[in-house]
Amino acid sequence: MVETTERPIRVFLVDDHRATLWGLERLIGATERMNLIGSATSVSELLASPASREADVIVLDLDLGGCDSTESFAQLMNDRNAKVLVLTGARDLDAHRRAVIAGARGVVRKEEPVDVLLRAIERVHAGDVWVNRTLIGDIMNMLTGSKPKAAPDDAHIASLTPKEHEVIAAVVRHKGAKSLVVADDLGISEHTLRNHLTAIYHKLEVHGRLELYVYAKEHGIGVTAA
Repeated sequence: MVETTERPIRVFLVDDHRATLWGLERLIGATERMNLIGSATSVSELLASPASREADVIVLDLDLGGCDSTESFAQLMNDRNAKVLVLTGARDLDAHRRAVIAGARGVVRKEEPVDVLLRAIERVHAGDVWVNRTLIGDIMNMLTGSKPKAAPDDAHIASLTPKEHEVIAAVVRHKGAKSLVVADDLGISEHTLRNHLTAIYHKLEVHGRLELYVYAKEHGIGVTAA
C-alpha cells in the first residue's frame, strides 16, 4: 500500500500589533497541519520577504499602521500565488465586503475562537471562500446594483475641521496614490498627513484610505463639482 503525506499549509502572517503577531505565530507553529514560514508587521515587510513568495496562505490585518491593506491586494495577486485571508478587529461589514471584492478569499474577526481561524486557513487553502452569509448577501446585492445607499452621518461629518476636509479632498483627488503624493499636494509632511488621517478615521469610523475614499464619494465630502 502506498502511503501519501500531505504537505503542511505554508502560512505567512502580517499584523502590526506585535503581541497579536506573537500569539498567532505560536498558534500556527503548534499546528502540525500548518507551517509558519514567516511574519511581518507591515505590507512593505511582507513584499520584501522572500519567504512570502512561498506561502500558500497569507493572513493579514486590514488596518496596518493606519493604512488599508486592501490597497496591496492587487500586487499580492500579481506577484504571489498565495491566497489572502483577512484577520481583522473591525466589525464594519462594508470594509469586509471591499476586502473580498479586492481579492481576499475570506474574512475572520479577531474576536472569534482560534479554531475558526485555523479552519478558515484550511478552507481557503482548499479553494473555498470563508465569509459569513450576511457578507455573501451584501456582496451579491452590490454586484446586482441593489445595495442601498448609505445614509450620511451628519454628526460625524460636522466634527471635521476645515483642514481635515482639505485632506479628504486630496485623498479623493489622488485615489490610490502614495502618501507622499497626497502630502506634497497639501504642502505637509507624510508624518503630518498620517496624524490628520488618524483623526479623520476616528471621527468617521473608517479604516484606511480606501474606505475613506468610498465614504467621501458616498457622502460628497471633499468632492468638488466639475
